[in-house]
Amino acid sequence: MMKEYLEIFTTFSKIGAFTIGGGYAMIPVIQYEVVERKRWVTKEEFTDLLAISQSAPGILAINISIFIGEKIKGFKGSVVAALGTALPSFLIILAIAAFFSGFKENETIERMFKGMRPVVVALIAVPVISLARGLKLNKYTSFIPVLSVLFIVLLGISPVWLILAGGILGVFYFYYFSKR
Repeated sequence: MMKEYLEIFTTFSKIGAFTIGGGYAMIPVIQYEVVERKRWVTKEEFTDLLAISQSAPGILAINISIFIGEKIKGFKGSVVAALGTALPSFLIILAIAAFFSGFKENETIERMFKGMRPVVVALIAVPVISLARGLKLNKYTSFIPVLSVLFIVLLGISPVWLILAGGILGVFYFYYFSKR
């Protein structure tokens, strides 16, 4: 039994320790580990858990680790997964904060961070493309992400309102088509 909790902790601590760029950059790594490698959740379940994690308040990586941990081993699994995700990042940030003041003017360190920025953009783009494929968009639903981006970028509408509108429209859509 402890072996399962240790596996959850080590899996999520590996994700927390070696993913640079924050929550969105962690998505492809989390997906690979929990869907492809460990097979703890299906791709469809992962997509649903990701949507819920993004909608919930808090840090995306912690949210999704909690939901996956809960699915695997209940409440204790969610606590272990969250600790596994947060602890390595906390310790790394603590170490950086302790020593960063001496390195922040270092040109080599500055160049390293500038070199990592495009990689982080790619790490964020990968799950977007993967999720788009997994959503099975069709000619009727493919306009929704495009309109959402336009509403956010051009009109400055908060993503919160779009998520709420999507949820409400999804409920109406479900009830309309389930009665047919």
